Amino acid sequence: MSDVHPTRRVVDLLTGAWQAQALHAAAVLDLPDHIHRGRGTTAELADATGCEKDGIERLMRLLTAMGVFTGGNDEGYRLTEVGDLLRTDHARSMRDMAVIYGEEFHRAWGAVVPAVRTGVSGFRHAFGVTLGEHLAADPGAAAGFQRAMNAGNVFFQDVLRAHDFGADRTVVDVAGGGGMLLSTILAAHPDLRGVLLDLPHVVPVADAHLTRELGPGRHLTVAGDIFDSVPGGGDVYLLSRILQDWDDEHCLRLLTSIRRAMPATARLLIVERVIPTDGSALLPLLWDLHLLMAAGGRERTLDGYRSLLDGAGLRLESVTEMSLETSLLTAVPAEENR
Repeated sequence: MSDVHPTRRVVDLLTGAWQAQALHAAAVLDLPDHIHRGRGTTAELADATGCEKDGIERLMRLLTAMGVFTGGNDEGYRLTEVGDLLRTDHARSMRDMAVIYGEEFHRAWGAVVPAVRTGVSGFRHAFGVTLGEHLAADPGAAAGFQRAMNAGNVFFQDVLRAHDFGADRTVVDVAGGGGMLLSTILAAHPDLRGVLLDLPHVVPVADAHLTRELGPGRHLTVAGDIFDSVPGGGDVYLLSRILQDWDDEHCLRLLTSIRRAMPATARLLIVERVIPTDGSALLPLLWDLHLLMAAGGRERTLDGYRSLLDGAGLRLESVTEMSLETSLLTAVPAEENR
C-alpha cells in the first residue's frame, strides 16, 4: 500500500478546483447572507436561492466539511469565521473575490496549457481580450474587480507598522485602484494628505470611497497613464501589487516615471510577493502562475526587483515580510541621484 499517500495527494490536488467552485457557488447564491439572516435550513436556503433542495443539501454538506459552515439541516446551518467572510455586508468581505475567482479567473485557468505554451495570458485565450480591456469595457466588472482585489487586504495594516508615516505630509498612490490602501493610511494619520492616480474608469470608484471614509478635503484623485506622468512632490509613493501585472520593460518605464516625480528625500513603498529562490513558499509561486493566467504578469525574486529598481535610478533600502506572504520593499533614489 506504499502508493496510498501519493495517490491521495494527486486526488486532493486534482479536486482542489472543485472546492474553489463550491465556495464560488456559496458566494454567488449569497448563502452566507441568508444564513446570517436566520434562513439556515436546507428548505429555507433552497427557497431563498430558487434552487432545488437536493442540490442545496449536497452543496451545503460539502461546504460544511470544508469548514465554511457548521451545523446541519435539522437544526439549521451556521456561519464559521470562514463563512462569515463571504457575507456581502462584512467589513472585510471576500465575497467578490470568491465570485471573480470562480468565474473570470476560473475560465482563464482553463487555458493554462496554451498560456504556458505561448506566453499569452490565459484570460486573453479564454475571453479574446486582455483583463484590462475587459474591465475598461464593463464598469460593473471593474467595480467588482476592485472590491475583489481589496478583499485580501489584511496586509494593509502591516504597511502602517512597516513604515513610519509620522514625518510625511503627502502620500501618492500610483495605480491606487479603489483607494483602500490609501484610505487605511490616511485614516491612521490625520495630518497626511493623499493623491491617487489611476485610469479614468477607476477614479470615480476611488473618489467615492475616499470621500466616504475620510470626508472631503484630504485627497485628490487624478486620472491618467501611470507610464507617462506621476504627480510630483510626494513624501511617500505607493505601488501596491502593480509591478506583478507587467513585463520588465513596462515596469522599468513605470519606475522611471515615479523616480522623475520623487523628491530626493522621498521613498517608494512597493507591495508585492517575492519568489523565494529555495521554493519554500507556495503562495508566491501560485500567484506567479496565476498572473500569467490573468494579466500576463509575473512575480519576481528579490534580485529581479532589485534589478528593476537599479535600472530606474532607485535603490532597494529594506524588505519587510507581511501577511499572506507579501513583502514591503522600500526604495529610495540611488545615492548618485540624491
